[in-house]
Amino acid sequence: MAKRAVKRRGKRPAPRLAVLTDEQLNPPQRALMEALRSGPRGKSLTIRGPFIAFLHAPAFGDLAQRLGAHCRYRTALPPRLSELAILCTGKFWRAQFEWNAHEPMAIEAGVLLRTVRDIKAGRAPAAAPKDERAIYDFVHELYRTRRVSDRTYKKIHALLGDGGMVELVGILGYYAMISMTLNVFQLLPPVDADLPFAER
Repeated sequence: MAKRAVKRRGKRPAPRLAVLTDEQLNPPQRALMEALRSGPRGKSLTIRGPFIAFLHAPAFGDLAQRLGAHCRYRTALPPRLSELAILCTGKFWRAQFEWNAHEPMAIEAGVLLRTVRDIKAGRAPAAAPKDERAIYDFVHELYRTRRVSDRTYKKIHALLGDGGMVELVGILGYYAMISMTLNVFQLLPPVDADLPFAER
């Protein structure tokens, strides 16, 4: 097991964007950092993950971070279901940073470790509660077929209603954008963390 972890650490691609320090930020970038730190993410927020990219395009970054704050903290979905949807997205995109950040959040929100392991391994989470399995089936079907059947839609609609359905799709869209951002710019977890997925 130790050999596998070392091997994954050795295959880390270098970030494609400079990681800016607070001292290097110009006024628009500083305003974005102030907006991030004054919101629900907190004053101790460090420049990592997607925020590295957002700072290089602060006008876009501000719009994206506001949408992200809503998707993460203010939707009608309980955190357990929201985090499950985020993990499914992270797995689909093999987004290293996203999985690394949200795996502990999902467990803290009440997603079973066995469910997390199943999703990471690409297996349907057979032991998950019905509502989590319905979310998994919805996300998996949408990503696989780019559509959802009436049957799948009705299961989630019974759980979330119209507004919750819109927010679920919004969460998936936002975290797909985050995953693409992380993957394109090779923004990875900290160097002392194992990569959740093998780099190809």
